[in-house]
Amino acid sequence: SILVGIANVDRRRDFTFPSRILEDIKEFPTTGGSEKFIRFLEKELQPFIEKKYKTTGSKMLIGQSLGGLLATEILFKKPQLFTSYVIVSPSLWWDNESLLKLNPALLNENYNQQTKIYIGVGEEGKVMEEDAKYLFELINNAGRKNLTVKFDFITGKSHANIFHQAVSNAFEIWGEKR
Repeated sequence: SILVGIANVDRRRDFTFPSRILEDIKEFPTTGGSEKFIRFLEKELQPFIEKKYKTTGSKMLIGQSLGGLLATEILFKKPQLFTSYVIVSPSLWWDNESLLKLNPALLNENYNQQTKIYIGVGEEGKVMEEDAKYLFELINNAGRKNLTVKFDFITGKSHANIFHQAVSNAFEIWGEKR
């Protein structure tokens, strides 16, 4: 495995798409740069890794909170960028849940890549829990044979301490070597 961690100076900028909610724009003025960040992943980072290292084509994206929002955005808009997605406590409430109202590219007829999707959430309140469950149902109910999707509600964990357990569970569910 090749593990790539990206140091980040403004996660709100890089992990969010533009919001139409005036309160969000006012409170978080640097948000809305995810398109540029996704382009960096696609056009610069992934080609660099593939050129410098021996790769297999298997690519996993792990994101929690705003990182889970970004992972969901990539899954919906450019699902071919990764073969596995670990989405933990995604902040799908962003921009009045507008991401959940899109027609995800991974559900289009012409998307045939085998893709694994793990969605984990803890005891994090009604909005976080319901949004994560809705994301799972949206993908799972499509009945696409090329998509393996798992939902994991982790009791006893909150937004602040769910990450390690969720990632471990995802690897265990998929039988990945640790």
